[in-house]
Amino acid sequence: MAIKASDNFKIYQNPNGPSIGTLTRKVIEKDGLYFKDIDGTGEVTKVNDWRVPAGERAAAYADTLTVEEKIGQLFISDWRMGKYVPKLQPTADGRISEPKLDESGTLDEARFVGKTIFGEQDLPGTSELIKEWFSRHLILRANPTPDEMADWLNQLQAVAEKCEHFVPVSVASNSRNEFAEPVFGMNDASGVFAAWPGTMGIAAAVKGDGMHIVDEFSDCIRRSWNAAGLRKGYMYMVDTMTDPRWQRSYGTFGEDIDLICEIADRMIPIIQGSEEGVTKDGVALTMKHFPGGGARENGFDPHYAAGQWNVYQTPGSLEKYHLPGFQVAVDKNAASIMPYYAKPAKEKSAVQVINGEEMEFKPYGFAYNKPFIDGLLRKKMGFKGYINSDTGIVHNMNWGVEMLDHPERIGFAVNNAGVDVISGLFDNEYGMEAYNRGKNDYYDTHEVPEGFTKEELVLTDEAINRAVTRTMTEMFELGMFENPYRDAKVAVEVASTQSDWDKAMDAHRKSVTLLKNDNVLPLTADKLVDKKIYAEAFHKRAERAEYLTKELKELLKDVTLVDDPAQADYAILMLSPSSGEYFSATKGYLELDICEGKVVADVDDKCRPMESTHEETTLTGANRIPEIAEAVHANGGKVIANVNVVLAWLLGNVEPYVDALTLGYDTYPSATLDVYFGRFAPVGKLPITMPKNDDVLAVNKDGVCISPNDVPGYDKDLYMPDSMKDENGKAYAYRDAIGNYYEMNFGLSY
Repeated sequence: MAIKASDNFKIYQNPNGPSIGTLTRKVIEKDGLYFKDIDGTGEVTKVNDWRVPAGERAAAYADTLTVEEKIGQLFISDWRMGKYVPKLQPTADGRISEPKLDESGTLDEARFVGKTIFGEQDLPGTSELIKEWFSRHLILRANPTPDEMADWLNQLQAVAEKCEHFVPVSVASNSRNEFAEPVFGMNDASGVFAAWPGTMGIAAAVKGDGMHIVDEFSDCIRRSWNAAGLRKGYMYMVDTMTDPRWQRSYGTFGEDIDLICEIADRMIPIIQGSEEGVTKDGVALTMKHFPGGGARENGFDPHYAAGQWNVYQTPGSLEKYHLPGFQVAVDKNAASIMPYYAKPAKEKSAVQVINGEEMEFKPYGFAYNKPFIDGLLRKKMGFKGYINSDTGIVHNMNWGVEMLDHPERIGFAVNNAGVDVISGLFDNEYGMEAYNRGKNDYYDTHEVPEGFTKEELVLTDEAINRAVTRTMTEMFELGMFENPYRDAKVAVEVASTQSDWDKAMDAHRKSVTLLKNDNVLPLTADKLVDKKIYAEAFHKRAERAEYLTKELKELLKDVTLVDDPAQADYAILMLSPSSGEYFSATKGYLELDICEGKVVADVDDKCRPMESTHEETTLTGANRIPEIAEAVHANGGKVIANVNVVLAWLLGNVEPYVDALTLGYDTYPSATLDVYFGRFAPVGKLPITMPKNDDVLAVNKDGVCISPNDVPGYDKDLYMPDSMKDENGKAYAYRDAIGNYYEMNFGLSY
């Protein structure tokens, strides 16, 4: 029976120094102090001496490790947890791959041949990956309990200890502390750690009640993640939402640049542990997506070819609207920054001037783009951490470098642009090939692709050492070399801290944004005497709507419910629209209307509108909303609706029919009902501007939107035609029946 690391690791406590945690690694005692034998020398070398600064230790270790060991650390990819692997998985060749648990019951040791959107690989079992491939960067996408997460992470470290050279396994995860439907690559897990509303909901709550919410949120993340041994987060987005059709809008803090900066300013030091960077009880952050993913071209996402461009139509927009959040991340010593997939569009953009100098727009994805990574981020903005690419740049989302082969893309990203970790697949073989090409005269017999040089395309010892030194510096600073182990019981206790869940629930209530209230809310006890309520939840997927309606009715079990809106005194409608697919292009522009069977234009291969059409539905049953409202109103009743905001929805098919309207942002339905029934007075304020209608999103025959994609909603009127503006000079924001504009910072209360 293999030793279960969680039950057997030992701790050696240094007086006024770090604890040393080990299962099988030798511990050196010298001068009354304990040191882990990290480099296998058995001596208190610079690498093993925790009194030496982390950067010096990392640089010394980079000189010690073999080329193969270092190349293994250039890549990060998804990895499977044993018991959380589906029982049957079809492989690329049609076979069935089943998990094979190690004797501890923790790690999956099965070979897996599989294909994802990021590429196809033949992968070994976990122990072989760590021992033979020397892979040290993994992504966790499963949603285990805190104790099982700690057990798995501990077991990974136990395997790493058996290597001649010990380098801990650094596991990254996307955010796990928001309440939302899991989305691959964004919020992979939810509900195990205390769950706040979505990030736009946090922004709405902060606008209404203050920055202490960010402090509480950040402190909870640091404690719960660290307790389980999860030490790196692919979070958070400091992108400014400027194009309302961008699929990832829901992961931002909205369009308020000052608020984004203030949140980053407070969040980064709390989660990482200090103003200076990560600490031994902190969690390293990878802020994304540099230089700002909001500047989309009419919403097209760079996961697919149509969205491969960042477009800056407006002079000064890059510096004014998109870089400020990243400058705060740099100033607060964020451990890592993730460039976006996209590439800058020179032909479609106005000249962008940064610090008085014109920004060079080379047509390469930002992870390949030296002017942006080395020139702008490092030299001009002063970034000192490491660069972690977005997932899939070598195989799929390799915009601008399609003419390069896989080894060349790796060399170009690491050696030329300055990327330190490439996310996607474990491309060790391609990395070694990129290294060997710099040593074996490969380009004497192979043509260098036009527009590139040999020196840009190979991996050099200098570039590899630089990359590995940066990532190992983080692990030294986190204390992972000294003690990567965590107590599984403590992980459960910390994740179960009631005050964290209470504060999260409080943030949910504070995120609810009241936009309209025609003397309806709150539904106090006196208003409910002998009254009947019709309740229904709507979703794009009918089966999901059925489930959500059942949940809603359970929450309303203490009131009198009816199944016929014509019998209701009040109707409560919970609307959760959804638009587009995350990893594939839509036939047209991402639909923001809350609609069912709406006929819209197709787009051509240059993303311009066509004469041909297709139908879009963002909310199944949306056409019934006016019917329900008419029936309730005929009975003298009132209609109350909540719209879940993951995109900047057009509200014209909802607001005119309802008497009270709220917005949530992956907010608990129970929190919304607390507002409805007067148990909590709403304070939330809009973190974004809700567009008026299709006219303000119209795209002309050349593919140019009438409201610039690179400017946030609160400033779009500066660029809108005067002919579209009303008597108050406003064109872009939605205006309701009583004259309120649903623009950033708007929100009513009782």
